[in-house]
Amino acid sequence: MNPRPFRFGAVAALAPTAQAWQELARRAEDLGYSTLLAPDTMATLEPFTALAAAAAATATLRVGTFVLPAPFYTPFEIAWRTLALDLLSGGRLELGLGAGRPAAETEVVHRERPFGSPAERIKQLSDTIHIVKEEVSAAADGHSLLKPVQRPHPPILVAAGGRRMFQLAAAEADIITLGLDPATSEEGLAEKVAELRVIAGSRFDDIELSFNLSGVGTELPDFLRYQMGVDPAELIRTGAPSILTGTPQEMADKLRRRRDELGISYIAVNGMFLDKLAPVVELLAGT
Repeated sequence: MNPRPFRFGAVAALAPTAQAWQELARRAEDLGYSTLLAPDTMATLEPFTALAAAAAATATLRVGTFVLPAPFYTPFEIAWRTLALDLLSGGRLELGLGAGRPAAETEVVHRERPFGSPAERIKQLSDTIHIVKEEVSAAADGHSLLKPVQRPHPPILVAAGGRRMFQLAAAEADIITLGLDPATSEEGLAEKVAELRVIAGSRFDDIELSFNLSGVGTELPDFLRYQMGVDPAELIRTGAPSILTGTPQEMADKLRRRRDELGISYIAVNGMFLDKLAPVVELLAGT
């Protein structure tokens, strides 16, 4: 199978004003990014609201949740919001879902929702995906005026890093973002993709693989040390793929090699590095 064309997403969550948020979305679009991706935390903009505003300010930029923790919502609430944002974005939504990052447990109390064991949360995520697909399909075929633009449903992205999540994502997702420790080496990344390839079997080539860059370049803000739980300088020294360094051409060559060898074609990056990665986006997007 021929490699997928490159796509790039910018992960952003905050802005001082509505104007600044929409300017960020337009900037990402103008620079050639495919998607504006919004995380779901209690300390950042509510993702569906933020993404609706971004979609209203742009023409082609896709918008995506990155990712909604399934324990935070009922499945029917996600399906309802999915239908609304797919419609209001003109069919530019990517629905990102997960079983809940480690820090999510401290936030779920504010949602008045239980945060179960890993097995319970994976089951909840599985149920959510199935219900969202069923509800969106029913809306498309029924008499409701609220119908999805993308058929049979918006692309579903699942964040996965372990075997059980790989099994679920390989069976149900259109896009899998590799949820790995930032310190994961190039060899470790290749091993994880190989594991996923075996689990996905014949579906592997149908899945778009995504990888999130924690930083771009060698001059990185100090807070990344706390955000990632590891010294970025050490990741640069060891050549961890979570930090992309080099000239634009060297960075493009690294991403192209990973795409050709591992199948990773969808690259996400923190919005603070939007401009730093832009020359690479210009070289690779759509190729």
